[in-house]
Amino acid sequence: MIVLKTNLTVVLLVSVAMLCIAAPLFHDVRPGYGVTQIKWLSDYHPSLRGTWGDTRIYILEGEEPGANVLLLSGTHTNEIAGIFTSLVFIEKSLVKKGRLFVVPWANNSAATWGSVSYDKPEETMTSPAYINFVTLSGPRNVVVGSRRTNPFHQETDPATYTHLSGLEFPGYEARNLDRVHPGRADGTLTEQISFALFELVRKEKIDMVVDLHEAGTSSRLANMLICNPKNLDMGAMVVLDLEFEGFQIKLEQSSEEFRGLSHREFGDHTDALAFLIETPNPSQDTNAKSAYTLDHPEFPLWKRVYTHFRTFLMLCEYLDDFIGRSIIFEGLPERDTFENNFFMIYN
Repeated sequence: MIVLKTNLTVVLLVSVAMLCIAAPLFHDVRPGYGVTQIKWLSDYHPSLRGTWGDTRIYILEGEEPGANVLLLSGTHTNEIAGIFTSLVFIEKSLVKKGRLFVVPWANNSAATWGSVSYDKPEETMTSPAYINFVTLSGPRNVVVGSRRTNPFHQETDPATYTHLSGLEFPGYEARNLDRVHPGRADGTLTEQISFALFELVRKEKIDMVVDLHEAGTSSRLANMLICNPKNLDMGAMVVLDLEFEGFQIKLEQSSEEFRGLSHREFGDHTDALAFLIETPNPSQDTNAKSAYTLDHPEFPLWKRVYTHFRTFLMLCEYLDDFIGRSIIFEGLPERDTFENNFFMIYN
C-alpha cells in the first residue's frame, strides 16, 4: 500500500482504501435507443483491462455515414456539468448521420475518491460524494469524485512531473489526465488512460474531440471555449452564434504553453479538431461548502449543463462547413426542459 503524507486519521484512510480496492465502481447509466454499441477503453489499449483506468465508451451510430465525434467528460470527475451533459446524449439522442462516441468518465479512477483541496488533495482525502435524484424510472445517483487519479491506483507522486514536451508540473499533476496528454503506452495509469484515448481517436478516425470541464465562478476560464489553433476560426463562429442565443462565451486559443491539455494535444497529435468547454462551478470556489452545487441562484446545474449541450451541438453544426462531413441528432430535449424539469431528462 502507498504511504501518504496526510493529516487524516488511519480510520478514514483505511475506509477510502477499502473503497478503492473493492469491486469496480458502478455508474448508473441507462442507455437510450440511440446507443448501438458499448465498448471499453481497454479495447484500444489492452493494458488497461482489469485496472481502475478502464471505462465504458458509448457509441451512437447513424444510418448514414458522416462525421465521427468524440465527447469526453469526467476528465476531472468533480466537474459534474460535463458528466450530466454526456448522459443526455447517451440516454436521449438518436444519431441519424455520423457516429458519436461518448466517454462519461474519462478518468474512472478519479471517480473513486473525493477531495476538497485543489493543490494538496491527499491532505483532505474522502470517499466520493453522490448526487441522488428521482426520475420516471426510479431513483438514480451520479458520483462526484476528484480532480486526479486515485493515489492508491498510481505510484507515489514524483517531486516534479515532466511532460513529454519537457514542460515541468508539480508532482501531483502526474495524476491529472489533462496534464499528461498524449500519454505513454507503458507509462503510469494516468498516462495509459490518455494513450488509450488517443488510440481511440486514431483508430476510429475521429473528426472532432470536445472535452467538457468546469472552473471556479471567478476563474477567467469560466464560460469559455478553448480551441486548438487549427480550428480557432470555427470556434469564433460558434461563439458568435451562441451570443445571438444569449450565451456569453469567451474564446481562447490554446497556446504552446498548454502542453498536456486536451485541446492542445489532440489537435497537435491527431487529425481531429480539438475543443474544450468550461462552465462556472460554484463548488470549485475557494469558499465552497459542498462537493457539488445544484441550485445556485446564478450558476444552477441545469444552466451549466445546457451551456455545454448547446455549445457542443453548435460545434457539430459547423462540421460540414469545415470538414465536409456532418453529424445529425434527433430526440434531444429543448431548453425549457433543462430549466423547468431538469432531472426528468434522464431515463
